[in-house]
Amino acid sequence: MTATAAAAPAATRTDAPLLRVRGLRVEVDGHGAGAEPVELVRGVDLDVERGELVALLGESGSGKSVTARAVLGLDAPGMRRTAEDLSLAGLDLRGLSERELRPLRGARMALVVQDALSALNPVLTVGDQIGELVRVHTGASRRAARARAVELLGLVGIPGAAQRVRDHPHQFSGGMRQRILIAMAVALEPELLVADEPTTALDVTVQAQVLELLDGLRRELGMGVLLITHDLGVVSEVADRVAVMYAGRVVESGHADDVLLAPAHPYTRALLASVPQPVRAAGGLATIPGSPPVPAQTPPGCAFHPRCAWAVDRCATEVPAPRAPGPPPPTGVPRTSACLRAEEVLRGR
Repeated sequence: MTATAAAAPAATRTDAPLLRVRGLRVEVDGHGAGAEPVELVRGVDLDVERGELVALLGESGSGKSVTARAVLGLDAPGMRRTAEDLSLAGLDLRGLSERELRPLRGARMALVVQDALSALNPVLTVGDQIGELVRVHTGASRRAARARAVELLGLVGIPGAAQRVRDHPHQFSGGMRQRILIAMAVALEPELLVADEPTTALDVTVQAQVLELLDGLRRELGMGVLLITHDLGVVSEVADRVAVMYAGRVVESGHADDVLLAPAHPYTRALLASVPQPVRAAGGLATIPGSPPVPAQTPPGCAFHPRCAWAVDRCATEVPAPRAPGPPPPTGVPRTSACLRAEEVLRGR
């Protein structure tokens, strides 16, 4: 951490969750002269505790990846991030410059991307790539960095790590490359790991192995994990809590069991209904009508109302605030739903 980032005791709270996000907004310049800015993320609230895995799920285009990258300060050109609160272990991230954020990435917060083949340098061995990360952040010697690379490859379950450390990315399978990215992400034992669709394009068996690896590492290292995914099967296996996003907003959140077993938002209910089930094979797949809105054309009121079977007239004009739907859930973990009919949806009526 830089001296500037470390010397901010006034912005540090010891009673805060590992990651605290309140009112996060991300906007991008509109196309054409005089065009209004377009909001990609609209007031997201999110917490991740130490040792906890929180799944951020939703359809493609719902704002999951933009939210994750905004947390890490990886804004694309033309994007602007604002938040009422954005802190890591009590450290306020909002006012830090890129120079101050750079040493935090890798050391205290890390990112696992979904395309391992593009993320890894094809002309360098995996040992050199992991070793460079270790040397830059810790000042370790080449010998020590190579030893750490071997240790990390073994940690993520790559057989023959001492020999494979000399191999190039193309000599590994897709699942093994994903493990290498995870090894790089946890090399410095960060407090927060953001995994952005880490199982995309992997077969079901390898997906399960990668998820089991992430789950084991967060328990072993005590990391908080923010898992970005659209796969409900993934969520049900490893997540402690769930936040469901639609059109740049979190529309439902709570303990994974509470949300997946008794959803309180029509979008969550529709997502669960669309999961293929063998017993439904004869009747065909359930689908959500329509498509997610383009950010520049997000409808007024509840953004989901044009696709929602539960919509009433108020849904077209009123943006529902997140609230507790009914009595405390069985797990005792607070949950919210941003729906005017949340209680009815929860009861399934």
